[in-house]
Amino acid sequence: MNKAFVLGNLTRDPELRQTPNGQTVCTFSVATNRVFTDSSGQKQKQAEFHNIVVWGRQAEVVNQYLKKGNPVLVEGRIQTRNWQDQQGAKHWKTEIVLERFEFVGSRREGGTPNREGGIPDDGPSRSQAIDETPIVELPGDEEEVNMKDIPF
Repeated sequence: MNKAFVLGNLTRDPELRQTPNGQTVCTFSVATNRVFTDSSGQKQKQAEFHNIVVWGRQAEVVNQYLKKGNPVLVEGRIQTRNWQDQQGAKHWKTEIVLERFEFVGSRREGGTPNREGGIPDDGPSRSQAIDETPIVELPGDEEEVNMKDIPF
């Protein structure tokens, strides 16, 4: 099974492009944080950065509603691409191909939906934005997210 779940913040605004054959594609990255205690008992923080790729209508929704700093829950599959540059050097890039996503937070946090799923400016409903999949409610801005409550 190839499935990835990432809960973090966008590190940059999404970039929307068209492929030469007319397909819409959007790329962005998400940062996740890990806090742990090292062998000497000191608390350490480590950030990890994940490249995300999304295609089609979801690419347009992501580009319209997500901005740098927004929290988001991403679900997708891991894919590694490789290519050779003009100098002959081989490059590899691992990314998550987005299948579903959840807005996290409230309208006050950059225009993302509230807990009831409303999006400012009469945008699509949450279920439309996530391809008609069931919604798992995450705490809104009135509660702290406890990492122990996340099922993965």
